[in-house]
Amino acid sequence: MSAHLNDSLEALADEINTVARLTGTFTLRSGQIATEYFDKYRFEARPELLARIAAAIAPLIPANTEVLAGLEMGGIPIATALSLHTGIPAAFVRKQAKQYGTARLAEGCDIDGKRVTVVEDVITTGGQVVISTNDLRGLGAIVDHVLCVIDRSTDKAAALTAEGLQLHALLTRAQLDAAEARSQTTRLD
Repeated sequence: MSAHLNDSLEALADEINTVARLTGTFTLRSGQIATEYFDKYRFEARPELLARIAAAIAPLIPANTEVLAGLEMGGIPIATALSLHTGIPAAFVRKQAKQYGTARLAEGCDIDGKRVTVVEDVITTGGQVVISTNDLRGLGAIVDHVLCVIDRSTDKAAALTAEGLQLHALLTRAQLDAAEARSQTTRLD
């Protein structure tokens, strides 16, 4: 990685941390109490930051991708921004097909027989990505790749690898933690 690209990625990590890393008292999905929380919707809701994320992550899209499939809910703004940036059509994947209207699991462009790259904002365990990927494969999509803004997994996304998926992440938990440490050091100086 070139020094310029690395500096640019560090700056992006710094900004994402500034916007999305919160301190306080938070109840996690597990029921545990935490003093820090990463609110990914905060970086997805800022158009200028989302555009920079899309520009930075676009080179990671596998060359044969025909459809970007954004997972409900956080993957949808990322897939939309990437679609606008690259011109690759997008599909929006629900956790469950709705019971009315088209009653489809994947909305937007057709995925049957297409090379689909799944798009997610943050991956921690990969559980929902595996479920959604299997659903997409059941609908005829060819899915081998997952793209995310942040890989927060502690096991290098083992659940994805077990399903034959290759993960492409813009940033890792370690990079964000390093950015936070740099920020803390700068504040102390």
